[in-house]
Amino acid sequence: MAGSFIRRWMVPHKRAKRYAEERKAKVHQRGPKEGKELTDYEAGIRSGYLQCQTDHAGIYKYKKAKEAEKSNKK
Repeated sequence: MAGSFIRRWMVPHKRAKRYAEERKAKVHQRGPKEGKELTDYEAGIRSGYLQCQTDHAGIYKYKKAKEAEKSNKK
């Protein structure tokens, strides 16, 4: 059974990289729909995911900067 293990989830930065590539090419690059054009819905899902990743990265950097600011004041 261990040999047939298929990992379903990817590391977020790898998924984001692949989504960005697909958005740029406007074509599915992996899976059963490979080579087919992205629908507006699918393109929107990818854009939303990429925007979410950007937002989370921004919040993380903001919180780190605030923590550094607090530690410098003490």
